[in-house]
Amino acid sequence: MNTLKSKGHWIKSVLKRIGILSVFLCLPAFANDCVSYKMTPKITISVPTWTKEVVQPLDEMDLWHGNVIATMVDNYDIVADITSIEDGFCVGIKQVDAEIGYSNFLVQVDIRHKPNTCSYDAVLAHEDQHIREYLSVIDDARMGLHNALYSAADSVMPIFVKDSLDIDLAIEQLNEKLQSHPELILIKQKIKSEEEIRNKKIDQNDMGESLKKCLN
Repeated sequence: MNTLKSKGHWIKSVLKRIGILSVFLCLPAFANDCVSYKMTPKITISVPTWTKEVVQPLDEMDLWHGNVIATMVDNYDIVADITSIEDGFCVGIKQVDAEIGYSNFLVQVDIRHKPNTCSYDAVLAHEDQHIREYLSVIDDARMGLHNALYSAADSVMPIFVKDSLDIDLAIEQLNEKLQSHPELILIKQKIKSEEEIRNKKIDQNDMGESLKKCLN
């Protein structure tokens, strides 16, 4: 063993002296070489087409305020780069196509406001303000979302698998690493916080004058 080790150092020394140490880079790739196949990810973000549904629960609500339940979706589809190497495959992120935004708004109006009446329309108009604010939150966060998603995708290193049957599982693992990235988690927390701030501001600024006129 000592002889082989010494011989190895001698070969490396000779190669270094003659300026061809880089020849080692041409050796067959192994699992830890997948990092060399990492790509700069392309990011696309779209918003879902949203719908609005208005319902009136059987139990009485706050007469002066309705309620909006917003359903937010964040889906991430990974386009993978798959490189065949001597002992398996390197699976990395080539592109992320994300859909982030609100898919549905469920508006609740107190049952005492009859449809197509002044008071019903007044409450509905107020809740529509909330919907517009929800939508504006996503519009304002678009650049931050893009930057956070890019940072997340760019931080995920390719995964090595020996069998092509494991490629789909590797892609799932890439997606999990992407979504658990701190920057992506933080920007979504900021969105939730901004939702609360803007919705609270709407309720504080609305003194219910339109509804009062209807009920007088």
